[in-house]
Amino acid sequence: MSFSISGKTAIVTGGANGIGLAIGRHFADKGANVMFADMDEDRLVKELGANEDAENIRYFAGDLRERLTLANLLSATIDAFDQVDILVNASRQVMPSDALNPDDDAMEQLLQQNLMTSLRLSQMVAKRMIKQSEGQEEGSAGTIVNLSSIAARRTHPDLMAYSVSTAALDQMTRSMAVALAPYRIRVNALAFGSVMSASLKDALRENRDFRADIEEHTPLGRIASPTELAEAVQYLACDGSCFMTGQIMTVDGGRCLLDPVAAPAH
Repeated sequence: MSFSISGKTAIVTGGANGIGLAIGRHFADKGANVMFADMDEDRLVKELGANEDAENIRYFAGDLRERLTLANLLSATIDAFDQVDILVNASRQVMPSDALNPDDDAMEQLLQQNLMTSLRLSQMVAKRMIKQSEGQEEGSAGTIVNLSSIAARRTHPDLMAYSVSTAALDQMTRSMAVALAPYRIRVNALAFGSVMSASLKDALRENRDFRADIEEHTPLGRIASPTELAEAVQYLACDGSCFMTGQIMTVDGGRCLLDPVAAPAH
């Protein structure tokens, strides 16, 4: 079974920083055509250079919470590479929430960012995958990988909204896997623990003791690099996992094996 993604076309959201950027670069290095999508155009330019410099890399800047922006992203991908085979929903946000404050709008914000953006883009991309696979009776029509978090299964008093949004994303993954299976489109998710994402870097700068706390509550005793997630995402996107759908694969250094109310997951 092949683990190759060479020649495939992937959209990677959250592609300007941290995990999304690492996944997109890894895919490009493995021979895939990659459309990096993010709101931060300046960061995209800084990380990727001119939009036409690399044969298999393009970027798209826009607010992915807007339906028109999502449609334009898909159109730009088709214009650049003719098709789309892989969608990686890596755009995500972490923010604290107050479980006792009815005026706190973190829940609405994170459901919009972490759930609805992924849902709407998945729906649009799945329709394109179905259309471009017409006439084919065998093989995969496409794969969708959602980036989730072990926070979906754990509790922390300051991260209720984030936990709820990632738990909803997990259930969306399962539901879409069933709905899209007849069209030969697989949908899986990667739930991770502490990875050196942009948000975690900010948290570590604000609290120097946080790193020690994370390492203490991770059996492997360290924070993962974004590149370690990239290879796991490649597995979910390639034919090597062709009989796998609706699954939430965990990459957390053993974190979920410990006390579920230990250090918060990021």
